Amino acid sequence: MKRRVPTTVNEEDSRLFRDAIGEVKEFAPVAPPPAIPKPEPHPYMLEADEAAVPGELLDTAFDPGLMEIGEELSYLRDGYPPKLLRQLKRGQYSVQDDIDLHHMNAAAAQATISAFLAEAAERGLHCVRIVHGKGLRSKSAGPVLKVLTDRLLRRRDDVIAFASARPMQGGTGAVVVLLKN
Repeated sequence: MKRRVPTTVNEEDSRLFRDAIGEVKEFAPVAPPPAIPKPEPHPYMLEADEAAVPGELLDTAFDPGLMEIGEELSYLRDGYPPKLLRQLKRGQYSVQDDIDLHHMNAAAAQATISAFLAEAAERGLHCVRIVHGKGLRSKSAGPVLKVLTDRLLRRRDDVIAFASARPMQGGTGAVVVLLKN
């Protein structure tokens, strides 16, 4: 499609146009309306910080030195050879079942771990995996589910040993558990 070349307006065309539209009244220029003032910025975070209990951010029950997010978990019950824990860490046991605790609160995770281990014992499973996550979105309390899993497994009599999973199985976000027969 070709473009049309605009025709030039000659004097005759201008006269015909003015005759066709008649008398024209020119408007006086109007000043634009005043701009609406922008609202003052509101310091929401300042209010949240002021509402927080004094020293809350610095005084936490969680000691990062005790449990780093990337730290590996490992435990071997007394009376068992250290070779067992080494084999578990190397991935020489087949994981027979697993459970994922992501998006659970501490109470739900605790009940789920207990029920899962009871079911594993019923089924005669020897090695299971618990995916607890790394706690990257946890607040200043640190990795809640990781610490909870560590504490619960150490207290159970049916747990012989546990260690953080190998990288392909979840790394420090999961734990492989060796159970008594």
